[in-house]
Amino acid sequence: MDAKEQAAGAARVRQLLIEPLVRLGLAKPSKLTVAQFDVMITDLCGKLAYMNDLNLSALAEQVASMPGGKGQDQFPIAAKILQWAAAIQPPPDDASPLFRAVFAHRLGQAALAEGWAPELLGYLRRSRVWPREYDLNQIRSKAEDARRQIVRQDEQIARGGTLSDADWKFRKARRQAQDKCQRIAALVAEAGAV
Repeated sequence: MDAKEQAAGAARVRQLLIEPLVRLGLAKPSKLTVAQFDVMITDLCGKLAYMNDLNLSALAEQVASMPGGKGQDQFPIAAKILQWAAAIQPPPDDASPLFRAVFAHRLGQAALAEGWAPELLGYLRRSRVWPREYDLNQIRSKAEDARRQIVRQDEQIARGGTLSDADWKFRKARRQAQDKCQRIAALVAEAGAV
C-alpha cells in the first residue's frame, strides 16, 4: 500500500468506523487523556486502512455492541479493536510489522534459504507472535514433511504418473507462499530496514 492508498484508507476508517461510533455517543476511555485518545484514533485509522468498507462497517457494529468502561459508553482500547478487526479481515501479510521483522531477521532469511519459509508464514498467520525455539522445531518438521511430499510427487511424475488436483493445489499454494515470503523480505530490504 503506497502513501496515497494509506491516506485514503485511513480516511475511510475515520468515516466508516470512528465517526459512527462517536455519533452513537461512545467517548474516549477514561484512562486516556484527550491527546492520548487522539493518538489512539489516528493509530487505529492507520493500522486499519487495509480493511474494505463492508468489513469496517461490520467492525463498527461489533465495537458498538461491546463498548468499554463501567458505563459501557466508551471506546474499547485499541488492542481490542485491532483484535476484532483481524478476526473480521486479517491484515495482508506484507502490511504486518511482525511479518516484515521476521523476514528481515536472520530467522526469516534462514527460512527462505533453507526452504521452510511457507511454514513459517503459516505459523505467523495463525499465532501472530515471534516464534520460539519449540515453534521453530515444529515449523521445520512440518516443512520437512512438505518437502518429502513434493519429492514423492516428483518421483511419481518421473515414472509417468499423474498428480491429483489436490497435489497440484498443494504445490501451487506452497510456491505462492514462498514467493510471498520473498516479497515481504524484499519490501524490508527496499525500505532499508535490513
